[in-house]
Amino acid sequence: MAALVSVLVAISLSLLITRIATEALTLTGLSRSSAGFQARSAFTGSGFTTNESEQVVNHPVRRRIIMWLMFLGNAGIITVISSLVLTFISTGGLDEWLPRLLLLFLGIGLLWVISSNRAFNRFLTRWVRGALKRWTDLDIRDYASLLHLKGDYQVMEIQVEAGDWLANKRLDELNLREEGIVVLGIQRSDKTYIGAPHGSTCISPGDLLILYGRKLGLMELDTRDAGATGQQAHEEAIAAQQQIEQEQDNLDIFSQEKNRRIQISES
Repeated sequence: MAALVSVLVAISLSLLITRIATEALTLTGLSRSSAGFQARSAFTGSGFTTNESEQVVNHPVRRRIIMWLMFLGNAGIITVISSLVLTFISTGGLDEWLPRLLLLFLGIGLLWVISSNRAFNRFLTRWVRGALKRWTDLDIRDYASLLHLKGDYQVMEIQVEAGDWLANKRLDELNLREEGIVVLGIQRSDKTYIGAPHGSTCISPGDLLILYGRKLGLMELDTRDAGATGQQAHEEAIAAQQQIEQEQDNLDIFSQEKNRRIQISES
């Protein structure tokens, strides 16, 4: 029975490790769907597609994350296999073998239900991102070197799903610019790419959005649900952006006044 418990514990830790890695890869600018695929592929050692592997190996932070996943994945798979062998080899007969198999399937099913729960996923996402923000310093060095990004601004990919606030709306309805977010491009599910889309462009489930804006705003938008709660979050994001713009305007006015005084003193 101890070996069976160790199997379930190992599977639980594997799910937690891949979730942490998914959030870490998301923080580097990778879309959530691609980040989840990359994390699970590296942890299980099943490999990558050519295009997605280039997104990882050409990025120093993502490369380190994948390296740790490969190391932990090898240890985790060995632990699960050895525990499974001990679980069923040590049984005395069919009357002991069947209950253990049933408990194994029930445990895996319970873990699947928990990991698929939307509320639990939101809680885990907030917890993981908080931990990564507190104890790590992930950034997007590939985008930063190309676009010379500074401060709290970054480029990020967001995969639109059916229940998202973004889904089935035109860009002019979303009014993302008021949140300080700019849509740089849209890749449709059929691989069609729309660069610098217009306000009449409609966002559909399955679209991959390439966005520019503040890191916290982009991450919140990625988890924003449809309905009244999503609209309230949109209004709060607009209010926060207006405050930031006011502070930036005040700083700009101060800087201009300072330069004017320097020019007067030098003349």
